[in-house]
Amino acid sequence: MEGGGHTTPRARSNTNGGAPKELPAAQKKEFLYKILVVGNMGTGKTSIIKRYCDNEFSDNYKSTIGVDFALKSLEWGHNSMVHLQLWDIAGQERYGNLTRVYYRDAVGGFVVLDLGRPLQESLDIVKKWKGDIDSKIRLWNGDALPVVLLANKVDLLGDKKADERTLEEFAKENGFIGWFATSAKENLHVEKAMTFLINHIIHNYQNGPQPENTDSMHLTLDEKEIRKYEDDGGGCSC
Repeated sequence: MEGGGHTTPRARSNTNGGAPKELPAAQKKEFLYKILVVGNMGTGKTSIIKRYCDNEFSDNYKSTIGVDFALKSLEWGHNSMVHLQLWDIAGQERYGNLTRVYYRDAVGGFVVLDLGRPLQESLDIVKKWKGDIDSKIRLWNGDALPVVLLANKVDLLGDKKADERTLEEFAKENGFIGWFATSAKENLHVEKAMTFLINHIIHNYQNGPQPENTDSMHLTLDEKEIRKYEDDGGGCSC
């Protein structure tokens, strides 16, 4: 484990784990990966996504309500294009019933904690988020979704260092495939963490199922499903 584009149609909305989805392409293979970014409110999830997708940072992001998503496309190797959907799920959503809908078709995820807060308290919250993911979504082969722990806001520690031993042991004990000490503000280890997860996802599917064709209505249908669920009185979007 490790310590240490083009973007954003913003959408209000969105569990079985999906296979990476191959998009029609004339020459290059193109794959669509849905990646979850979860954690309590104020941990910096939106800042991490904006840093990775737009190379931007602001101290004035508002807390996400419900869920937003961002898109980023990457050249991968000599003949592949990877399109990422990064799903920014609001901190309070773990207490609602909609996370199962939000998690559907994901092939990887991040759980984010705030190093500016007491570490043990943050780890207890992270454990609940990881448990929520593990209980609601699995990969095509029944394995747990690959999830990376992001110990964010390392810049707030000043001359102090993150408690690497505690974070390393926690990540291993709770089934994370790795962890990174990140700072969206200072652009520290954000891209490295994303690349680590993408490499793991690609490796998972080298001998896995053939990717399915992407339904061009996929996101629209998900949004309709969520709105219907909310209209029926389920979940929480506050």
